[in-house]
Amino acid sequence: MAERRLRILTWHVHGNYLYYLSQVPHDFWLVTDAARSPHHAGRSGSLPWGDNVHEAPVEALRDLPFDVLLFQSRDAWERERHVLLGEAQRRLPRIYLEHDPPQQHPTDTRHWVDDPGALLVHVTHFNALMWDSGRTPTRVIEHGVKPLAQARWHGQLERGLVVVNNLERRGRRLGLDVFRAAEREVPLALAGMNNESVGARLCLGEVAHAQLPATMAAHRFLFNPIRYTSLGLAVVEAMMAGLPVVGLATTELASVIRNGEHGWIDTRLDRLVDAMRRLLADRGLAAQWGAAARRAARERFGIERFVADWCAALREVAG
Repeated sequence: MAERRLRILTWHVHGNYLYYLSQVPHDFWLVTDAARSPHHAGRSGSLPWGDNVHEAPVEALRDLPFDVLLFQSRDAWERERHVLLGEAQRRLPRIYLEHDPPQQHPTDTRHWVDDPGALLVHVTHFNALMWDSGRTPTRVIEHGVKPLAQARWHGQLERGLVVVNNLERRGRRLGLDVFRAAEREVPLALAGMNNESVGARLCLGEVAHAQLPATMAAHRFLFNPIRYTSLGLAVVEAMMAGLPVVGLATTELASVIRNGEHGWIDTRLDRLVDAMRRLLADRGLAAQWGAAARRAARERFGIERFVADWCAALREVAG
């Protein structure tokens, strides 16, 4: 018997993740406002949204029928649902999708969703470990990636690639100082939104989603300078394109990259610089590590597994 097609209300918080989520065979309604303000941007950007992604203007929300509420920000959970939704809508099956580890104390932060009737979905096992999720039922659904374009690594550019948005504003947590220190030792290109003020030797700026796989494939490796965050989708996307990954041995990345097989991770910058120099000097080694990274990413982060996990979660909450 075919599953009932659900109408899911959610918010545009992380564009790439939302696009991958929309591969799930249900209908998604994105909260929008006239200003297309943050989290209310709807079907914005250059992503190829499917016919199952719709827009839900804030003024019409109370009159629209939904089956599931999928929250992705604290403001939507704590404020917007009480302002924008009717009482019956607020009682609908509800999921909170938590994209990040705790931003305050790393181990003693209680999650604000305190609801035994909701489902709290973490995107990595590291995040689930670090959050105090209290009495709310939890589930981990790891990332799934569907590349927007087919690109295979060739690594002709003798430099590494760093993909982080708003690096200067996000500072030490996202590794601004780590990037700057590494850039003094090896050639690196910086891609991502609003990075012009970083002062990188080579700033590519924001790369369109469809062009990112080819941009990645041209670089010798991906360098991930981030100290503390969730597992960045850019890491998985780079692995899918066949790039070896060099990065800090922290958070979920420590469970993804095996040294000498998919790339190199360490907490010592000098060891990371050594690994990057090896990859720059030996394109064959980069090809070997990158091919293994691609196989690992396809096995662990394939879109089919991701869709199946989300279908199971939605089936659980919606009955």
